[in-house]
Amino acid sequence: MKLSPSDVDVESRITGDPELFLDPWDVLDPGEAVPPIELAQLEASGAAHEAALTELEGISARARMLVADEYAGIADILRDAAECPDPWVGPDPTLDPAWVDPQGRSAAAVRAERRNIAVRAATLDLAVRLGMSEMMVSTRAAHADTLRERCPNIWEAFRAGRVPAQNATAAAQQAGTLPARDREAWAKFDELLEGSAQALTPGKFRTRARVVRERVHPEHIDERHTRAMDDRNVWFQAEADGMASLTVFGPADKVLATYRHADAHARHLRAHDGEERTLAQLRADIVLDVLAAGAAGAAQAAGSGTWRSRASVAITVPVMTLLGQGDEPATLDGYGPIDTETARRLAGEASSWVRILTHPVTGTVLDVDRTTYRVPKALRRWLGVRDQVCTGPGCTRSARDCDIDHRFDWQFGGKTADTNLSPLCERHHVIKTKSKWVLYRDETTGAKWWVSPTALTVPVDPPPF
Repeated sequence: MKLSPSDVDVESRITGDPELFLDPWDVLDPGEAVPPIELAQLEASGAAHEAALTELEGISARARMLVADEYAGIADILRDAAECPDPWVGPDPTLDPAWVDPQGRSAAAVRAERRNIAVRAATLDLAVRLGMSEMMVSTRAAHADTLRERCPNIWEAFRAGRVPAQNATAAAQQAGTLPARDREAWAKFDELLEGSAQALTPGKFRTRARVVRERVHPEHIDERHTRAMDDRNVWFQAEADGMASLTVFGPADKVLATYRHADAHARHLRAHDGEERTLAQLRADIVLDVLAAGAAGAAQAAGSGTWRSRASVAITVPVMTLLGQGDEPATLDGYGPIDTETARRLAGEASSWVRILTHPVTGTVLDVDRTTYRVPKALRRWLGVRDQVCTGPGCTRSARDCDIDHRFDWQFGGKTADTNLSPLCERHHVIKTKSKWVLYRDETTGAKWWVSPTALTVPVDPPPF
C-alpha cells in the first residue's frame, strides 16, 4: 500500500527539539517505502523549481560542450582539407615531372592555391550540411584555432561547458588581434580572462575582453589604428518589410561626429511645431538625405551646377501592379519585394525601361553562335531576372554583381545560351572551376543541382523573390 505524508505519524517519532523541521521520509524506518509526494506539495515546497533549475543548468552545460565540439570538428575538417587537398581538388599536377603551369607559376604557388581552394570547397560542403553560411563555418574554425593556440585555458573551459559560446567568441575575436608571435601577450590575455569568461554575462565580458586586450597589447595604439584604418568598410543588409540597414565601419572620431551631427539636426527639427517624427526616425532621414544629396552639393560647390547620379537601382514591376490593377509586389534588385508606393515612385523616376514578361519577349537572344563567348546584354539581363541571385549553394549575392558562368566550359564546347549560363559570384565561380564541386542540369526539366566532392547532392535554390 502506498503511503502519503499524512499517513506518517511524524510527531510520535520525533525526538529532541520539537521545533526541528523534518521531511516525512527523514523519519522512516530502515527499508520502509518512501512516501509519494503530490505535485502540488512539491511545487509548494519550491523543490520543483530547484529541480528544474538544476536540470536547466545541466542542459546549458551540455549545449555549450556540443557547440565547442562543433567548433573543434569544423576546424579539424578544414585543417585536414588544407593538409590533404586531393579529395577536394583532385590529384596534384606538380608531382608530374613533365608538368608545366600554363600561367607560368611555380609549383609552390600552385600548391598554395590548391590548399586555398580545398578549404573553400570543404567550407561550402560543411555550410550545406550544417545549415550555416560559409562565413559562419570559416569564423567558427578560425575561433577554434585561435582559442586552442592563444587561449588554452578558456578553450578547455569552453570544451567543459563552463564558458558560454558568446564569451568564447568574444575572447577569440580579441585574442585574434594580438601580434602573431607574441606568446607572452597571449598567455597574459588568457590568464586575465579565464575566470571572467566563466562568470560574466556576454555583454560585460565583451567589455572586459576589450579592456584586457588593450592592456596586454605590446604595440602602441597609434600603430594599431593606422593598420585598422585599412579595414574601413560599409555593409548593406536587407531587412523585413521593405527596409534595410547600412553599417559603416570607420575611424571613431568621424563616425561619432557624423552621429552627433545627425542627432543635433534631429533635435533641432523635433522642436519645430507640427513635427511628428521621432528622434530615431529623424536621424535616419537626415543621414540618408545627406548621403543622397552629398554628391550633388559637392558638384555644385565645384561649379558644375548640375549633377547626375551614376548609381542606379533596378526594379521589376508586374505590369498590372504598375497600372493599379494588380497587387503582386515589385522586386528591388539585390533586395526583394518592396511596397507598391515605393515601386511606383521608382518607376516614375526611371530613365529607361526594359520589357520582360514571364518569358523573354520576342527578340531577346537566348542562344548565340558557337564562335561567341561574350554574353550579349539582352541575354545577361534575362539571366538576372530568371536567377536573381548567385546559383551557388546558399548564396544570396545579387546576379548583377556576379559573373555569368558557362556551366559546361565554352572552350570544351559549351554554348553561350541561357540553358548553359548561370550567375555565379567570384567565390563560387572559383569553386566550380577549380574544385571537384560540379553543377549539373536536367536538359528536359531544366532543373539544376550541385554534387560536392563528398557526393552530397544539393539542388539549386529557386529564385528567392
